[in-house]
Amino acid sequence: VEESSIPQTLTSLLPSSPSYRGLTLVLTFLSYASYHLSRKPISIVKSQLHPNCSALGPNPHNDSNSTTWCSWAPFDGDNYKELFGALDNAFLVAYAIGMFISGIFGERLPLRYYLSGGMVLSGLFTALFGLGYFWNIHVLWYFIVVQVCNGLVQTTGWPAVVACIGNWFGKGKRGLIMGIWNSHTSVGNILGSLIAGAWVSSAWGLSFVVPGIIITVVGIICFFFLVEYPEDVDCNPPLHHVMTTSEKDPEAVISNEGPLSLSGQSSVGHSKSPKEPAEEPEAISFLGALRIPGVVEFSLCLLFAKLVSYTFLYWLPLYIVNVAHFGAKEAGDLSTLFDVGGILGGIFAGLISDYTGGRATTCCVMLVVAAPMLFLYNHVGQNGIGISVAMLIICGALVNGPYALITTAVSADLGTHESLKGNAKALSTVTAIIDGTGSIGAALGPLLAGLISPTGWNNVFYMLIAADVLACLLLARVVVKEARGWCGPMARQRGYVAA
Repeated sequence: VEESSIPQTLTSLLPSSPSYRGLTLVLTFLSYASYHLSRKPISIVKSQLHPNCSALGPNPHNDSNSTTWCSWAPFDGDNYKELFGALDNAFLVAYAIGMFISGIFGERLPLRYYLSGGMVLSGLFTALFGLGYFWNIHVLWYFIVVQVCNGLVQTTGWPAVVACIGNWFGKGKRGLIMGIWNSHTSVGNILGSLIAGAWVSSAWGLSFVVPGIIITVVGIICFFFLVEYPEDVDCNPPLHHVMTTSEKDPEAVISNEGPLSLSGQSSVGHSKSPKEPAEEPEAISFLGALRIPGVVEFSLCLLFAKLVSYTFLYWLPLYIVNVAHFGAKEAGDLSTLFDVGGILGGIFAGLISDYTGGRATTCCVMLVVAAPMLFLYNHVGQNGIGISVAMLIICGALVNGPYALITTAVSADLGTHESLKGNAKALSTVTAIIDGTGSIGAALGPLLAGLISPTGWNNVFYMLIAADVLACLLLARVVVKEARGWCGPMARQRGYVAA
């Protein structure tokens, strides 16, 4: 590992391992929260781009009774839902394609430069979308091009932040730690909704410009203070998986969890200085990452899980406006409850998967329960504000829990799999493959919602329920493998007792 890639004058001001771990958690949390903060405004602004103008009275310009006189061209036609779907798809398709390439670059470039540069560019393109309001732009291609560019540069975020966390934290309680840390997604969505809602009715351009400024500022902060590797500041790296030989000392197993303690030290495998590696390992290839057990199954599962999550991300406020007949700001505020549920679901999924050791089983159970909850929300979720609040939180927890677990703890587990023999240069590539495959679903979900919603919102929810079921089925083989792993020790224990 090269000498510290951050300014020595800054690192010298900071204490050792515990503070660096905390600093890494905080900076990566803020980084990805700002990414999601910048993605959320489009879902809030949609209802303002095509509002119900008849509620505002006749057209003041020509006394027409047109219901679209106050809409923002080119979204003032009857095909506005399809155009909104095209905007979402432009971003998400570019994001999905770019993600498969992003991980490869992330393994070969300094993460700090890669992450910071991507955040600054994301801020630029987010602001450019909002500037279309102030520049009075009414051509679709402008907004499409900005969305495509933004989707490409935002792929720098996820592989970089997960790689940084994986570099600093070992496997032990990774699910709980990353479940809490992964709340950055929901926190970013909530803040993005609130910030966008503050200007959506007065000057919707600011709903994009302000988040663009925020992500740029956070990116500059990360450039100066983010520490990529423990070795860069003379800290020992964590142990990513436990030795599996039958001769291991039970006390050594406990010490292997040490990397998750505040000290970050482990008594195993650190007899040599981290500054003196025998040989720098090569970054793993794309096909090599696919051969890691579980990568394909979890990637395909995430495709359908993320399809559901991103459909809610982009269409929930508009659904609330159309079904519950709330205003744009009220619908945006209410939609944040889905993300509140997502925070709780991510933490719960991480905690349970750590306790049981069953990442796939935890995801599968939550996906199974999510399907009937989505059905209930669509049919009774708008019968009262109390029911709506409760159902949004429950659905958010069940939908985003598996999504959060796969994109964090599962990705880190697979990126530091024991089959890699300690090669830490697979983490960004594996993360990009899993999230890139999931991003295909993220692109399909809003697109399908835009095409299906004119036939009725019931059909949109049937599509989401089907996606949840498919996500669960794709994990069946891994769930069976985990169940066999649990049955083995239990059978041996029964045999021992009987003897």
